[in-house]
Amino acid sequence: MGYMGRGSEKEGKRLMQNDVTEMLDLEFPIFAFSHCRDVVAAVSKAGGLGVLGAVAHSPEQLEIDLDWIEDEVGDKPYGVDLIIPAKYAGDDQGGYTTADLVQLIPGEHREFIDDILARYKVPPLPGKEADEESSRGQGGMARSGAAIFSANAAGPQIDVALSKKTAFVANALGPPPQHMIDAVKGAGRLVVALAGRPSHAEAHERAGVDIIIAQGSEAGGHTGEIGTMVLIPEIVEATSRPVLGAGGIGRGRQMAAAMALGAQGVWCGSVWLTTDEAETHPVVKEKFLAATSADTIRSRSLTGKHARMLRSAWTEEWDREDTPDPLDMPLQPILTAEAQARIDRSSHHAGSGAEKLANYFVGQIVGNMNQRKSATQVVMEMVEEFIEAVEGLKGYLDY
Repeated sequence: MGYMGRGSEKEGKRLMQNDVTEMLDLEFPIFAFSHCRDVVAAVSKAGGLGVLGAVAHSPEQLEIDLDWIEDEVGDKPYGVDLIIPAKYAGDDQGGYTTADLVQLIPGEHREFIDDILARYKVPPLPGKEADEESSRGQGGMARSGAAIFSANAAGPQIDVALSKKTAFVANALGPPPQHMIDAVKGAGRLVVALAGRPSHAEAHERAGVDIIIAQGSEAGGHTGEIGTMVLIPEIVEATSRPVLGAGGIGRGRQMAAAMALGAQGVWCGSVWLTTDEAETHPVVKEKFLAATSADTIRSRSLTGKHARMLRSAWTEEWDREDTPDPLDMPLQPILTAEAQARIDRSSHHAGSGAEKLANYFVGQIVGNMNQRKSATQVVMEMVEEFIEAVEGLKGYLDY
């Protein structure tokens, strides 16, 4: 499929104009969630809207990345996505630090991690890297600092996001807490939140969320159990807010289906993981390119909450009946952080245990991600296929 001509591009824009494109001044209501700033910038420049997943960013690194994105996109809009739970263990005592949480991890789970790494012959980190890893928690959070996924960790991130030209801040874990909503709306920005059930959408609307993402079970990362085809119309009917469809969407036909179900755009994450710009670990990227849509699983093994990821030796180990259950968030990511760093460092050795364990979050759309493409090409092919799908449906009205 080639890039669309100028006439087709104009037709695509005409077909896609709605409340969401007007609210955010978009050409195409294609939202690209990515932890890679290069993907975010490329999609915004192509007419969509890039969203930086910033939960693991320090405030300093977030400022660096947002400055870079703004230099790249100019006046084009972009967003920031965080994970801010409304309630968090230890909040009434001022919030746990990562060091506090480390002390809560059972010895049984530490022994199980050690056993996995030993059986798969994953070497330890070199001395300097080991020292750096031991001095921080998951995502580079200092052990003496606020714990990852906590409101205390997210507060400085929100401040940085709102000091830039961020169009919106999204919360990917439950209703955004009131302090987040007040801060974002006070700065004149929009609030976006993900929903996996109609009741979630209703809670979001009551809280003051501006745009709701209906994320079906096919999605990568944290996701519920209801499929996208069922979920989108349920959420559209449950809220008066504009809805974006998510989960298993990475092609124009799927975008057309989501919008036929009442969505005003699509929120895509997995499809960018194999693009040229993505910083996906090379070994994991090759696994994605070779995978089918049946090669993912919802597992608690990385974060403590059900998240869809590629099936691998890592998920199989945690799925055995004789192994401990994953810990709740945020203990599980703190438990597994160093192990994942060791696996990532050694997985480039073909046939190694680390290669077998290597893994990452990805949705069922991975079965369509079997060719190397630029992020711009993904956007343009989605728009072109969307136009073809909509025009094809018009033919049914002629009978």
